[in-house]
Amino acid sequence: DGRLTFFPGNQTVDLPSINFMKRHGTVFLNAYTNSPICCPSRAAMWSGLFTHLTESWNNFKGLDPDYVTWMDLMEKHGYRAQKFGKLDFTSGHHSVSNRVEAWTRDVDFLLRQEGRPMAKLTGHRKQFRVMEMDWQNTDKAVNWIKEEAVNFTQPFVLYLGLNLPHPYPSPYAGENFGSSTFLTSPYWLKKVNYEAIKIPKWSSLSDMHPVDYYSSYTKNCTGEFTKEEVRNIRAFYYAMCAETDAMLGEIISALRDTGLLGKTTVIFTADHGELAMEHRQFYKMSMYEGSSHVPLLVMGPGIREQHQITNVVSLVDIYPTMLDIARLPVPQNLSGYSLIPLLREEAEGEAPPAGARPSWVLSEFHGCNVNSSVYMLRTGKWKYITYSDGSSVPPQLFDLTADPDELTNIAVKFPVIAHSLDKILRSIVNYPKVSSSVQKYNKQQFISWKQSLGHNYSSVIAHLRWHQDWSKDQKKYENAIDKWL
Repeated sequence: DGRLTFFPGNQTVDLPSINFMKRHGTVFLNAYTNSPICCPSRAAMWSGLFTHLTESWNNFKGLDPDYVTWMDLMEKHGYRAQKFGKLDFTSGHHSVSNRVEAWTRDVDFLLRQEGRPMAKLTGHRKQFRVMEMDWQNTDKAVNWIKEEAVNFTQPFVLYLGLNLPHPYPSPYAGENFGSSTFLTSPYWLKKVNYEAIKIPKWSSLSDMHPVDYYSSYTKNCTGEFTKEEVRNIRAFYYAMCAETDAMLGEIISALRDTGLLGKTTVIFTADHGELAMEHRQFYKMSMYEGSSHVPLLVMGPGIREQHQITNVVSLVDIYPTMLDIARLPVPQNLSGYSLIPLLREEAEGEAPPAGARPSWVLSEFHGCNVNSSVYMLRTGKWKYITYSDGSSVPPQLFDLTADPDELTNIAVKFPVIAHSLDKILRSIVNYPKVSSSVQKYNKQQFISWKQSLGHNYSSVIAHLRWHQDWSKDQKKYENAIDKWL
């Protein structure tokens, strides 16, 4: 969650490496994902293109494996390139459950797809390494810097993808289980300031926006939660962020130890945030700030120090920025804009160049746990969220200055503003048409998957993440799918 990198969010947990980057670099206060779920978001970051252009509709559908990313271009132009850890931007990964849930979101049924979110303590007071896989990848990156990068005569680009602070899988939830366990050790938990943790306000279930209700239900969050449960989930999430921060610290230390820090640009960001029980949800897949607002910090040669940027930016800006850093020509057809003019010292007081970045960012979502395509436009203090064809589901409008917790939808109260934002959105993307093509895609994919199974369709679908709900009235849900088809 990007709000943890600046005040007041940063009061809840100690993030020394993030603070180091803020002291020696620039933090973006309004950076957003272009799609609040792993694969579509990363597809946008690696391609520089909006989701409706990559057609990365869900976690199963990303970029083609041979897609030319910014790293490919840098490598082609003489950079030594290395990737470690989680990439997750090409098609074909993630569970059967994840894609079937995305395809069947238009079916008229409600099934819990996740385990109930829970906090779990592991290890002992001195246990530093909880997410072992991430630590191993961090070690690989550190060793690469110390043993290889330090000897290069040409420039290098290194990517490290971490899984933390993503919640852990929850075996108690059954086969194909989701990830609803917030897991940490006492070592990290003591970095969290419990007093500073805000317990989010929830609307009553009957007052929720219909899409929010669907999300909350499928994420298994509509039951009773005590304040203590909610506070613990949030605290454990912050502790997981502290562990992530320590991995960033290892990279910064390796660069410092090798004398490379002063001549290396370091960028820290994320594919999406975590709701951590805000709006009666955990996970991502939402346009609310906890899910869509990402961290973005940059430090390096020529980058302004101790600087905060209020401009709205998004992950599609990474592609042109990387090429700009490498002084390579930036392709014309990208959705993003280089961040370098905002980051460099000389940007102050200069007139913005022609073709300057727009004053809005776009995010969209077409995957599981949400029963409609969603589009979000953020500009100035406004956040406008619209669904499907723009008329069958009510839109939402939030004034983030007056209502930072996004508790009051003012779309009906301010129809002129909602209409003008909708007009801007339609000038960027013909969203009713995109929604319609996603619906067609979902149906076609489901049909071909069903046909590929032959007679096993029912037994396979019964054992997906929703198996506990499905088994209560299997015939009813099969009929609902038949009706949809």
